Amino acid sequence: MSSESKYKVVFVRHGQSEWNLKNIFTGWHDIPLSEQGHQEATLAGQILKQKGYSFDLAITSVLQRSIQTFNHIAEELQIHHIPIIKSWRLNERHYGSLQGLNKSETAALHGEAQVKIWRRSYDVRPPEMSIDHPDYPGKDSRYKHIPPSSLPKGECLKDTVERVLPFWTDTICKAIIEGQKVIVSAHGNSLRAIVKYLDKMTDEQIMELDIPTGVPLVYELDENLLPVKHYYLISQEELEKKMQEVKNQGKAQQN
Repeated sequence: MSSESKYKVVFVRHGQSEWNLKNIFTGWHDIPLSEQGHQEATLAGQILKQKGYSFDLAITSVLQRSIQTFNHIAEELQIHHIPIIKSWRLNERHYGSLQGLNKSETAALHGEAQVKIWRRSYDVRPPEMSIDHPDYPGKDSRYKHIPPSSLPKGECLKDTVERVLPFWTDTICKAIIEGQKVIVSAHGNSLRAIVKYLDKMTDEQIMELDIPTGVPLVYELDENLLPVKHYYLISQEELEKKMQEVKNQGKAQQN
């Protein structure tokens, strides 16, 4: 007997950022959207409007590319008035000392296989960031309420899953069960963490999953918040093209 859809939640990975454009490991570094990213976020809002979506609650990370993406969507849907929850738990995976390095140059130096392990393996952390690094989260006032022991110096996806899932359960699921229509604007890896949990993906399967920038991803859930089905609100052809762009980021550029 097939489950029936009772709830919907919409996820959006932020539009292209300035460092996505430059193919740089971004992590927790607070980089704004690129011109293309602003366009992607606006288009996401237009698609949601065309499909008849509206929302009661928005949830973002504390990084501006996530917040800017929702702001564009809010403009298209005229929902600036709805509450917004901003949480560090939805931040992108912390890339440690790789943050600020070009992905292709790093692949040329260390090999594409090693970079793929750092980017995509489930439980191998990148080289850690020193607490003396200017980007160390303990130096940022937005994280002053978080115990230093909880602030990452570098995360694998397993660490990101452990950071994100309590927030999914305690905050996002609670809002969904209350009947609120929720949109989550976050990041490739924080969203992959939720998708891995929802779809019961193996560690190997999640390594190959790509979530494109600026495309609404809808999950329909049953009364127990188990997924019934999910889909992107763009054509399969457009989706495959955008996913390939994500895959190409970790490759050494050919001269």
